[in-house]
Amino acid sequence: MTKLSSSLALSALLLALAACTTTPPGTQPVTPTPGPTPTPTPHPTYRPVAWSALPDVSDGDLVAGFNAWRNGCAKARSTALKDVCAEAKTLAPDAVTIRNFVQGRLAPYQLINQDGSEQGLITGYYEPVYPGSLSRTATANVPVYGQPDDLITVDLAEVYPELKGKRLRGRLEGRKLVPYPDAGTIQRAGLEAPVLAWLTDPVDLQFMQIQGSGRVRLADGSELRLGYADQNGRPYKPVGRWLVTQQLLPASAVSMQSIRTWATQNPQRIPELLASNPSFVFFRALPPSDDGPIGAQGVPLTAGYSLAIDPRTVPLGSLMFIATTRPDDRSKVHRLMAAQDTGGAIAGQVRADFFWGKGDAAGELAGRMKQDGRLWLLWPRDAPPPDHQEP
Repeated sequence: MTKLSSSLALSALLLALAACTTTPPGTQPVTPTPGPTPTPTPHPTYRPVAWSALPDVSDGDLVAGFNAWRNGCAKARSTALKDVCAEAKTLAPDAVTIRNFVQGRLAPYQLINQDGSEQGLITGYYEPVYPGSLSRTATANVPVYGQPDDLITVDLAEVYPELKGKRLRGRLEGRKLVPYPDAGTIQRAGLEAPVLAWLTDPVDLQFMQIQGSGRVRLADGSELRLGYADQNGRPYKPVGRWLVTQQLLPASAVSMQSIRTWATQNPQRIPELLASNPSFVFFRALPPSDDGPIGAQGVPLTAGYSLAIDPRTVPLGSLMFIATTRPDDRSKVHRLMAAQDTGGAIAGQVRADFFWGKGDAAGELAGRMKQDGRLWLLWPRDAPPPDHQEP
């Protein structure tokens, strides 16, 4: 992280941001009325349940999910997971041993929404592969930017501990820290930043940014592997929401596939569509590998067994149980999964993003996945459930 010398401009900006956190955006002052105000009954985030309350899981899904978790468990940040992770490494990879270990060493906690409900939204994501080039050509002319040298990131918790997990991004103009350009400005004016590759379609770049990783397929058949490096600090706003508000697509029809179809049919409006999302992601080149993309936990994701979660609810590196359905045939998905990633749109208790893998087939499933689902945290028996604010 780049540290800044103190200045009035920065101090004022931090103070303003800190002040904004006391009132959620969009709320309006309410004139108080006489009489006592009823206090809503709080609902616990974690509800302890018996193992018999969880749906059945096949031996194959049990072993695969456990192995995905075990492969990354050493990087779990919570100290409560250290001993159980070390023990998991020594286990034989058979279903009976794993089942006995999981049910003996871990306790299931069902995640509960703030309103007391058990169902939540399960979406999907994947690692896209798009055609492109390492140099600009007549057809490959959409730049994939690496991290700019002038992007400054400020960890606000170093000034205001109550803003733990909050970061401010911008760049210097003289002695003043100003917001970094939004996506529309970057698309129109370009950027002083390294170009890692060139894509053939601006919609491909948008989807790669949404997924947070991807690969560029070069003319010789090789692939350039790209991972998330940083972001311009602007809020993420789904382009599908813009299509709905513009009455160009009904909300029920929005998917990755329908967005691409609309863009193909309306090429003159693509810049307007993309500018509706001010967020812009910068990438880094990764070593060639058949592994999945690197998640927020710092380990490769496993297709079908890695989840992106809200780390304020579920500590990274946790073992989870999910009950949801596939987006294609609605068949049941009951399995162990590893909480190994996060996402800007993944917020709340019963909320997760299901990693489907690499390529078009995975993208077809990820793009259509908007399923109801339930989640359980499998946590060490000898430790209390994690605090709701644990990173």
